[in-house]
Amino acid sequence: MPRPISRIELTSGQRQSLQAWIRRPTTAQRTALRARIILSCADGLSQEAIALRQGVRRRIVSKWCKRFRKQGLEGLEDAKGRGRKPILSEDKQAQALTLATQPPKGYTRWSVRRMARATGLSVGTVHGLWQANDIKPHLTRTFKLSRDKHFEAKFWDVIGLYLDPPDKALVLCCDEKSQCQALERTQPGLPLGMGAIKTRTHDYIRHGTLTLFAALNYLDGKIFSQTAPRHTHRQWLAFLKHLDRETPAELTLHLIIDNYGTHKAPKVKSWLKWRNARQGKQHGADRFVMHFTPTSSSWMNLVERFFRDLTEDAVREGSFRSVAELEAAIEEYLLQRNLAPKRYVWKKKGEEILAKVQRARAAMEKQQAKSL
Repeated sequence: MPRPISRIELTSGQRQSLQAWIRRPTTAQRTALRARIILSCADGLSQEAIALRQGVRRRIVSKWCKRFRKQGLEGLEDAKGRGRKPILSEDKQAQALTLATQPPKGYTRWSVRRMARATGLSVGTVHGLWQANDIKPHLTRTFKLSRDKHFEAKFWDVIGLYLDPPDKALVLCCDEKSQCQALERTQPGLPLGMGAIKTRTHDYIRHGTLTLFAALNYLDGKIFSQTAPRHTHRQWLAFLKHLDRETPAELTLHLIIDNYGTHKAPKVKSWLKWRNARQGKQHGADRFVMHFTPTSSSWMNLVERFFRDLTEDAVREGSFRSVAELEAAIEEYLLQRNLAPKRYVWKKKGEEILAKVQRARAAMEKQQAKSL
């Protein structure tokens, strides 16, 4: 007479948890096996049938069924302390981790293999230690803290325009992308294809440069632009006049710009004073209001984000036989972009940014004190 089947009764929560363990790609195989055993037993299969289906012995099925009946889902997990014990002492680990922050003599950073040779550990052990402690000697982040004495006042002046744009006005993020190079690759590269990476030569012929003046409309993401062969106060003044013509006459233009000398040239200031006086008589407000970012703080000007997109999308991968070809490529990119403009929205709170700046300054001062 066959042995009666001892069926496991599962709650809906237990069944969902077991099914989730099986589906989850990060679940250990042994845990997924135990979950399948319990679900099969709950479905009414005998231990012999389950063992045959899962490719294990019947006593394994019996073991996990008994443990589940006593402890539930927790009974399917491995007991603490199981597995291979670490063979690397804590002192050896501390030595390797401390050494990782101190570049070897003659080098600027450690590599995994260099560290392995210096400490007598295996490459895999060193890599595991670095990964477990989030040590990444191969990565470097750039930064620059502003030394502007009026940093906070200028910061709030600019950030305030993003967070609370004024009424009856346009907020324009303005800058120049100077020295845009017309580079022609010396040989034609292979195009992108199925299983084939696009190629280009490392060398090039330089045919000249141009400067792109751009103003990003913060409200809708559209770009006002003008190209010029040079980058002086005359070209900057010509771009201001271009903005004056291309925008509604009754609106005030709030320009976010950096501290480059051409922006503060006497002729530029004189024209702005004259234009604002004329605007005041006609509309009772200034036409141009200049907002200067703090020194070394170009990250506040959102047009820099647009320049990055322009470089990645239209310039860096191109090959241009003349400055005219480069100019045509840039103009085509701007035309297509303005048909469906992308707006960059400032979301970070000013207080959070200032707190981060203060932490960076404190860390830099502490590092400088250590080096003395």
